[in-house]
Amino acid sequence: MKSPDIRHIMKNYGIVIAFIFICIILSILSPVFLTKINIINIVRQTSIYGIMAVGMTFVILTGGIDLSVGSLLAVSGVACAGMLKAGFGPFPAFIVTILVGTFFGLVNGFIINAGKITPFVVTLGMMSIARGLTMLYTKGYPISGFDEGFRKIGGGYFIGIPIPIIIFLATVALAWLILTQTRLGRYTYAIGGNEETVRLSGINAPFFKTLIYGISGLTAGISALILTSRLNSAETIAGTGYELDVIAAVVIGGTSLSGGRGAIWGTFIGALLIGVINNGMNLLGITAYFQLVVKGIIIIGAVLLDRLRD
Repeated sequence: MKSPDIRHIMKNYGIVIAFIFICIILSILSPVFLTKINIINIVRQTSIYGIMAVGMTFVILTGGIDLSVGSLLAVSGVACAGMLKAGFGPFPAFIVTILVGTFFGLVNGFIINAGKITPFVVTLGMMSIARGLTMLYTKGYPISGFDEGFRKIGGGYFIGIPIPIIIFLATVALAWLILTQTRLGRYTYAIGGNEETVRLSGINAPFFKTLIYGISGLTAGISALILTSRLNSAETIAGTGYELDVIAAVVIGGTSLSGGRGAIWGTFIGALLIGVINNGMNLLGITAYFQLVVKGIIIIGAVLLDRLRD
């Protein structure tokens, strides 16, 4: 019988092996790590940027990138807070939050496709625009003090499971169905593989790419709901730096930066891995400044790993 190819195993299951290895190391270094409370806390923390990583997976599968997700979370959260403070109920606020995130995402996609501008430049600009609009509206002050019903989204439980975790898992499951069972999923992979071939086959690639950036904005809106509810506040700095964790989770999870290859389950594990690393550094008392260094190393390592896979 032919022995398993080590390279094949590492290519397909390397993220799982790394996840297990890091969990073992952290459980040895910190007795708190494997406690039930801490595990739930890790997944709950992960859910916020993990949901955005799901949307980012669609974008990166097409060969694009979205640097604006953290700022879209902030502007969506402020829109939510503004609705609630104006006297609207939670449901209208939910809808507006999702629509705001989706709108900015669609604008990203439209400019990228209509102007034929690289996604890096467009989303970098949108990152600044959305953050600036957030500061203009709030004057730099947080908006806080929401009713108990709204706060349950980020801090409540359903059948003993934190609601953010349920939303995260539902988002992952829905994304898996879309990518594996629908025309949008097939086109997402095809555009990343060879966009010109997709165009020649009669598929409206710009439309689907714009839609995909809308999905990225939508997931930022969902994350904004959870974060605003959990903190009982919408702040101008919300989501700052989240794009780093989001992109790292997607790339570590096996999605190629050049597009056309990846899977949502990899993003799910990648997001959990980032969450475990963040939690582990906090438990070990590593300063926030050094944590930024570690995250930078992780991102560079993820990109190098992506190149090795290719």
